[in-house]
Amino acid sequence: MKRKPTKHSIPTRYTLLILTGLCIIVMFVSFTLNLSGGPLNTVAGYVFVPMQKGINTIGTWFLSRADDLKSLRDVMQENRELQAEVDKLTQELSTIKLEQYELDNLRELMELDQKYPSYEKVAAHVIGNDGGNWFSIFLIDKGENDGIEKDMNVIAGSGLVGIVIDTGPNYAKVRSIIDDASNVSGMSLSTADRCIISGNLATMNEQQVIAFTDLKCDDNAVSKGEQMVTSHISDKYLEGILIGYVSSIERDSNNLTYSGTITPAVDFQHLREVLVILDKKNMGDQQEGQETPKNTKQQKTKEKQKKQEGSQ
Repeated sequence: MKRKPTKHSIPTRYTLLILTGLCIIVMFVSFTLNLSGGPLNTVAGYVFVPMQKGINTIGTWFLSRADDLKSLRDVMQENRELQAEVDKLTQELSTIKLEQYELDNLRELMELDQKYPSYEKVAAHVIGNDGGNWFSIFLIDKGENDGIEKDMNVIAGSGLVGIVIDTGPNYAKVRSIIDDASNVSGMSLSTADRCIISGNLATMNEQQVIAFTDLKCDDNAVSKGEQMVTSHISDKYLEGILIGYVSSIERDSNNLTYSGTITPAVDFQHLREVLVILDKKNMGDQQEGQETPKNTKQQKTKEKQKKQEGSQ
């Protein structure tokens, strides 16, 4: 079997170098010998001029690409600067939104404070909860040093949050009315018919409601939308604090009482600030001459002032 002869070809780059070298030689000879015409000049015209055009074209292309690259770098730098500006504006917008949110909360607390003007109160920040989705049991950043005691009522938003169950020098623990262990004596605002309002985290997760039972009232006296408040017979909760609104009601099987659900007046998913009412419920079981907690506090203050005056 005959082998085909191998064809040798000069690489393109070598060809270009050879042609460039020839052009340089022709130019050198032409300028050295001052040949203004003749075949050498004609050859130079045929060889050098097209190559010069090609070199010029390549040079122009490279210059164009360089300009494009510079423009691209400028655009990228401009994009970085614009992105930095966008990030700055986004941060400022977030700060404004946060400040607006805090301002709305403070305005809400002020309105709530004015709603119950007869009670002395202390504002506090929520600093922790039990880890669930709801603020059923949580901590606040005010405690015994601020006059807070166990069984003091806590309010926020539009109504009742819960009650203080434990205190420290600089903190207090609060159990909210939605907690499973919470029971509040409530009543209808319009009829004063009483019921028991129980916390229920399961129904809060499902429908964002808590339950009420044992409501004794006339037929259709209480309906959906009715305001439920703390009753006057509660042993720990002050009377008349809004708990929530009736969302469902039905007659019990005994045909004597009603049961249903209540939508709380407070947003228990986003608690940030609360008010602690320093006045505690007085059930009237003190003996004659026995001091209430508030009177005791006032008496201690007066005694302290007298001691200071006497030492001067």
